[in-house]
Amino acid sequence: MFSFRQVTEIDDGKWFFVEGKDGKNVHLEHLEDEVLNGGTDGVKTATDFLIALRDMLAGKSKGETDITMKWDGAPAIFCGKDPSDGRFFVGTKGVFANNPKLCKTEGDVDELYSGSGLNPKLKLALKLLSQANIPDKEVWQGDMMWTSGDLEKKTIEGKSYTTFQPNTIVYAVPSGTPLDTEIKKAQLGIVFHTKYTGGPTLADMKASFGVDASRTKAKGCWIKDASIRDLGGTVSFTQKETRVIDRFISLIEKLMAKVDKSVLNAIAEDNKLTTDIKAYINKNVREGQPIRDTARMAAGVIKHVETKYMKEIDKLKTQASRDRKTAAMQLLLDTLLERKDQIKMIFDVMRAFQVCKNYITHKLEKIKGMTDTFVKTDTGFKVTNPEGFVAISGGNAIKLVDRLEFSMNNFNAIKNWG
Repeated sequence: MFSFRQVTEIDDGKWFFVEGKDGKNVHLEHLEDEVLNGGTDGVKTATDFLIALRDMLAGKSKGETDITMKWDGAPAIFCGKDPSDGRFFVGTKGVFANNPKLCKTEGDVDELYSGSGLNPKLKLALKLLSQANIPDKEVWQGDMMWTSGDLEKKTIEGKSYTTFQPNTIVYAVPSGTPLDTEIKKAQLGIVFHTKYTGGPTLADMKASFGVDASRTKAKGCWIKDASIRDLGGTVSFTQKETRVIDRFISLIEKLMAKVDKSVLNAIAEDNKLTTDIKAYINKNVREGQPIRDTARMAAGVIKHVETKYMKEIDKLKTQASRDRKTAAMQLLLDTLLERKDQIKMIFDVMRAFQVCKNYITHKLEKIKGMTDTFVKTDTGFKVTNPEGFVAISGGNAIKLVDRLEFSMNNFNAIKNWG
C-alpha cells in the first residue's frame, strides 16, 4: 500500500503529535478536516454526522445526537477531585501533561504559574469552584468567561452593555436586565461542556460531552453549561432543507468515487503532512479564502510544503543535513506533484463538507444566545454570530463553525491579550 511516510523516511524522523486522540477533549476538529484526519474512515464519520444532524433537525432523530453552543472562553479550565488522592484541583490543559500541572493549593498556583496572568484567575477558581457540587468521581472542563475586573461597561451602537471578552468574541449583556444583575454579582463566570470519568488516575479518565450544570452552584460563581435545551422548538428543517442535505451527501458519494483511496489514506496516516495541509487551509482562512478553487489549492499546498521545507533547510548548520533534508523534500514534492489531481479531488470532497456544514451552521445561528455578540475592530464593534456549535453523536464530537466568519475573526480580530 502506498504511504507518504515512505517518501519522507530519510527526513529527520520528527512527527507532529495530534491532540485529542487519547480520550481528552483538548482540541475539536472542523467537520471537513475529518477527511484529512481519518481518510476513508474520516469521510464516513463526517457523513454520519451530516445524516445525524439532518435527522435531528428534521425531527426524525432517535435522541442519539445533541448540539451544544460553543463559547469563546479562555483559558480552558479543568476542575474536580483528583481520583488518585480525592483532593480538589483546578488547572488548564497542563493537567494532562506528562508531569500534570494540578493546582490543589494557592502555593501550587504560585509554583506552577508564578509569572503568569493566569495566577490570580486560577487562585479565584480554586477558591470558588471547590465549593461547587461537582460529582466526586467526575472532572469537568469548561471555558472561563471572566473573573473580577474583566467586566466593562460599554455603549455599542447607542445601547448600554456590560461586556466581557475572554478571547475573540465580545459578549455583551444589555444593562439593567436580570442577566446583567446576575453577572455583576459574580466574581467568576464559567461555561462547562465536558466531563471526565473513570480512573484510577486523571490520565486514565475519558471525556464525554454534554455536561448538565443546571443544578451546579457555588457562591460568587456564574456557572452555566453549553447545552441548548429548546433546540427542537427553535430551529427545524423543512422538507426542502432536508433535501438540500441529501443532495450534499449524494454529491460527496459521487466525489469519493473518483478519489484514489490509497492516496487519501496515505495523507491521513502522515501526521506531518496532514498538519501542513491544515496550516495551508488556515492561511487561506486568514486571507478570507474558503475551500473553493480546488485546483489552485492543490497547487498552493504543494508550494506551501516546499516553502516550509526550505525554511527548515536554511536553519540547518551542516551541508550533510541540508543535503539530506533537500533530498527528502524533493522526493516528497515529486510524489505530491504526481498526485496533484487526487489532492484536488480531496479538496473537492472537503469543500462539499464545508459548504454543507455552513448551511447547517447558519440554520442553527437562528438560536438566540444569552448575550449579544460582537467582534472588536479598528473602528469599533461589529456584530457577529456566536462562535459556533458542537455536534455530539455516537460519543464523538466535531465543531460546526463558519471558518470565514469566526475563524477569520479569531486570526485577525483585536483581542484583549497579547
